[in-house]
Amino acid sequence: MSADFSRARADFPALHQTVNGRPLVYLDNAATTHKPRAVIDALVHYYEHDNSNVHRGLHALSMRSTDSFEAARARAAQFLNAADPAEIIFTRGTTEGINLVAQSWGPAHLKAGDIILATEMEHHSNLVPWQRLAARTGATLRLVPVAGDDAEHGLDLDALDRLLTPQVKLFAFTHISNTLGTINPAAELCARARKVGALTVVDAAQSAGHEPLDVRALGCDFLAFSGHKMAGPTGIGVLYGRRALLDALDPWQTGGGMVASVTYEGAQWKPSPERFEAGTPNIADAVALHTAMDYLDTLGRPALAVHDHALALEARAALAGIPGVRVLGPRAGQPRAGLVSFALKDAHAHDVVTFADQDGIALRGGHHCNQPLMKKLGLPSTVRASFYLYNTADDIAVLTASLRRIVKFFGGG
Repeated sequence: MSADFSRARADFPALHQTVNGRPLVYLDNAATTHKPRAVIDALVHYYEHDNSNVHRGLHALSMRSTDSFEAARARAAQFLNAADPAEIIFTRGTTEGINLVAQSWGPAHLKAGDIILATEMEHHSNLVPWQRLAARTGATLRLVPVAGDDAEHGLDLDALDRLLTPQVKLFAFTHISNTLGTINPAAELCARARKVGALTVVDAAQSAGHEPLDVRALGCDFLAFSGHKMAGPTGIGVLYGRRALLDALDPWQTGGGMVASVTYEGAQWKPSPERFEAGTPNIADAVALHTAMDYLDTLGRPALAVHDHALALEARAALAGIPGVRVLGPRAGQPRAGLVSFALKDAHAHDVVTFADQDGIALRGGHHCNQPLMKKLGLPSTVRASFYLYNTADDIAVLTASLRRIVKFFGGG
């Protein structure tokens, strides 16, 4: 049974408004979640009391700012069960974290004849960097296919067995698909990759704020997530990397803060994580991300996962009962993360989102940065409803009623 987070809804100021005269029903959480008052207050407090640069100041504000920034790093390590805070690099988000791996690790370790492996369900952020890296190094990018007409069977693991050869040097995959809601068996995928000597990069953008994550249990080499998808601020994210790997990598960007010494002829880098955080970091948002992690763990991430998944299953069943609606991803009764993507036979996704907005419902319509997957499924776009701790079964009822009106307007049903 889904946990009751109804009291937590009061913590999110943006939810208490009307849109087009209707109470807001926010179902666009896979794009970004709203922020609780505690996170907003953490941002304000930092700028009002502690605002100063970190690591190179000896006055009180700088020392307070540095302590708060490094406490956020230690909290992120705890949040992921990383072995060492030095394995946590602050980035702008998942996209930057994946690009950091591609730019720092890739050119030093890949050559013609090597293989980069990804999957057909990857967000562009976990596909395009590997396309460019393959073109740069002469390596080949191959993709694990999704199975089923509506990708209802998830990854084709038999094909994975055939694709995972000793030539594969890196396997990058999403933990939870941002379009399908598929939950990939991350620990199993990492273990399979490890058997052929391949490193793993896990895109945890859709899972970090929704369920417990343990990088040591997963056995991954790198993992990236974004703060804004887990009740934190925009512009801040985390890249986890095993310490031995990070210390062996050259930096992606260079400048102040990441050097141990500089002469006119050259420079020496600091160890991880400083060597990957050139310039002034996003201090305030890291501090607020600390608060977001505390907030989620106070509620309980295991209970949050149950809540989100239960809502998605309920929504899938409700939407599948509307004539002309095609639901993508896991079939009824199979595990599904907290989102449902669907298409209407007689209406473009953008029209559906526009009409739903008139009922106060925030949905997402488009290709969801999954253009190749959309093409494979024969769809120009889909509508996505995605859930978080402040959503309820009442929100699904409002969505269902709105979609029935939309289907009727466009001549279906």
